[in-house]
Amino acid sequence: MLASPLTPLAERNDPARTRERLLLKFRSDADLLSLGIAIARVVELASSEDEAAQNLTYYVLSDVALTQKILRLANTVFYRNSCSTPVTTVSRAIFMLGFDTIKSCALALLLVDNLSNRRHAAFIRKELVHSLCASLIGRELARQSHMQGAEEASIAALFRNLGRLLIASHEPELFREIMDLCDLGTSQAQAAIQVMGCSFDFLAENVLREWNIPEPLIHALEPLPSGSLAVAKSRQEWMRQVVSLSAEAAQVVLAGQQSISHAQIQTLLQRYGVALHLDMDKMRALLSLIGREIGQVIKLLSLSQPSNIEPQITSAPEIVQPSLPNVLKMADMAAHEIHTDERYPSGKPLNARDLLLAGIQVATQMMGTGKYKPSELLTLVVETLYSSLGFRFATVCIKDKRSNMYRAVMAMGEQQAARQNRFLFSTTPSNDMFHLAMENNADLVIADASTVKIRELLPDWHKALLADARSLMILPIVIDKSQVGLFYADRREPAPEGVTSDEAALIKTLMGQMVTAIQVR
Repeated sequence: MLASPLTPLAERNDPARTRERLLLKFRSDADLLSLGIAIARVVELASSEDEAAQNLTYYVLSDVALTQKILRLANTVFYRNSCSTPVTTVSRAIFMLGFDTIKSCALALLLVDNLSNRRHAAFIRKELVHSLCASLIGRELARQSHMQGAEEASIAALFRNLGRLLIASHEPELFREIMDLCDLGTSQAQAAIQVMGCSFDFLAENVLREWNIPEPLIHALEPLPSGSLAVAKSRQEWMRQVVSLSAEAAQVVLAGQQSISHAQIQTLLQRYGVALHLDMDKMRALLSLIGREIGQVIKLLSLSQPSNIEPQITSAPEIVQPSLPNVLKMADMAAHEIHTDERYPSGKPLNARDLLLAGIQVATQMMGTGKYKPSELLTLVVETLYSSLGFRFATVCIKDKRSNMYRAVMAMGEQQAARQNRFLFSTTPSNDMFHLAMENNADLVIADASTVKIRELLPDWHKALLADARSLMILPIVIDKSQVGLFYADRREPAPEGVTSDEAALIKTLMGQMVTAIQVR
């Protein structure tokens, strides 16, 4: 194939020069650097940390588009039938579906959102779909494993195709040249080295290190020896096996065929069966499940796929059409059941009552397990109030006896971190709205904070920090007649619709659950 006329002749004749240009490009590309920072932030969240779920919730909520996609995924592909009500908050998605599932989803969505809208979308779509499919396979294998830290396999599998994805999205001419060589019988590794002076894996490894991705995840992408594999002697070796199988199995699932043959499954089993404790039945079930899930993910993310990717699996000699249990089937839900776009001018959802009730139900379920972390319950309650009532900023403020100050201990919404750091005021009694609410244990719902009488009751620190707040809510937290703190939230627009009696009762229930979380902290 002739090289692109846009490529300098010296470079076309010197793959080593191409390699250096690519490495420099990927190190200096501002969009890729931003993507890398975002991915590294999510990757570093470890499920064993007490505040991990809270931090993941904050991160997802900071991006409206990401929040909506996470909730849509939670209500479709990932076993929606396992709970009786729609998943309406990120906190609930984490509790119901697991921290690691939502973390993997967030990483996958970051890749899709940042790389899917470039030129030559057909190339990129194919590579993105492969990455997503491999990640789903890795997630399922991790779920079935007793290996410590198994969930990282899903993340590593997502990155397995990163080199190809980066070249497809940023260097489509080079990608086409490599694929043409592969069509002529050259191996992918040889074609990549011939065209750009290095393998796709080499590029991926360098980019992931630039992104400060942990070394165990990078090492999990290293190729394995050929032939049948033995049972892994270490977690790192097991990770490499899972990542390798995920990549190969994804190719089988996405091959565009109407069925997966017995021979194709047998080939995978010959290489990975012993190592990963898989037999014919387990492999069939795995590929069937992933075929169904990736089809729904592609539809949801608008990564159109021309061929049928929900394969039937054939055995020798007859066709087998495995039926999935109900728990694996996508629920038939209208979009408004998940997240309403119908709102008052203030931003409050019209179905606030239903959203509040859904949050109470999952908080009750969480408390009933007896295994929840107080921070998880507190995050869930705050997010339910924040999202169900359409606030732009919300926080919980608790008395700090050492400094005699009320300090924000968590916050959600716009400028969450900066505003949380500055949301503090003295415990010394004052005639401002915050102290009056706590002293009288009175719930305050202000429809329009711009009126003269209300402005007179707002303290100077609030006017400086949240000058544009037009409607707000202050709910005191009083335990055994002792003023502990308060919940605060606001919007930029006035809210003449107020709060209905039904909504008020549900808000009180949520505040009771918040008190429980605070008492056991």
